[in-house]
Amino acid sequence: ISLLVQFFLLALIGITANQGFYLLGLYYANPTFASAMQNSVPAITFIMACALRLEHIDLVRKHGVAKVLGTLVSIGGATVITLYNGFPIFNKGLNLHEEEDIESNSSQNRTLGWLYLMGHCLSWAGWMVLQAPVLKKYPAKLTLTSFTCFFGLVQFLVIALFMETDLNNWIIVSWEELFTILYAGIIASGLVVYLQTWCIYKGGPVFVAVFQPLQTLLVAAMAFIVLGDQLYSGRIVGALFIMLGLYLVLWGKNEERKQVLEETSQQDPESLTKQLLEEQQKKTNSESAV
Repeated sequence: ISLLVQFFLLALIGITANQGFYLLGLYYANPTFASAMQNSVPAITFIMACALRLEHIDLVRKHGVAKVLGTLVSIGGATVITLYNGFPIFNKGLNLHEEEDIESNSSQNRTLGWLYLMGHCLSWAGWMVLQAPVLKKYPAKLTLTSFTCFFGLVQFLVIALFMETDLNNWIIVSWEELFTILYAGIIASGLVVYLQTWCIYKGGPVFVAVFQPLQTLLVAAMAFIVLGDQLYSGRIVGALFIMLGLYLVLWGKNEERKQVLEETSQQDPESLTKQLLEEQQKKTNSESAV
């Protein structure tokens, strides 16, 4: 498959399907439920990466157990933050948006919301996993991000032309709408996609996905600081679990890297020299081609 076709498919999975399913899921379910569903992304990514042999599990060794256990602990911590409140640390009255959220749960179609959000999680995890082999063939991360965002724009534009026929809805009527559009395009899409692509290139899809539960923690912290939301003990407990899980995964990845280096250093010197000469020859050929 040509690179342009792969870029198009990455945009279809990582932008069009990912964000489209997420927005539809938010329409039928509340943000708390959506946040809880997103916590399944590390586990789905881990399973996909193992199935495609992009991630190796060695449960006999400590680093393999640490990666699996750390992923589960991080997911558990994010789930605790989302679904369990505990007792309030600072006594405040119930916020208006919390009351509306509680009252609206009964009127929302949770089944459709679950289906759309599951599609969002599957497409997000698939996008991170499928980027890894593409980056091996085409390591120009900024160009890959540009093509992905461009094809995502074209795909969404075609969908919008069919779905939204009223031209009045295309008009920007306030600075808030303009700011939201610019922020979503520049920060939430362009910058985030590039940073995720760079991290996938450096550490792999599972390494990136395991940081997903931090989103739940940061949202809870910013809601407390900026919006004055109530701070509950459950969020503190969940935050501790998330940090413990991240530490286990990072420790496991570091130990795995050490093991690979040790095994490489113990190779036959002649085969190691041959491998280095082949890599140098490839580098020379690529430079001469440029």
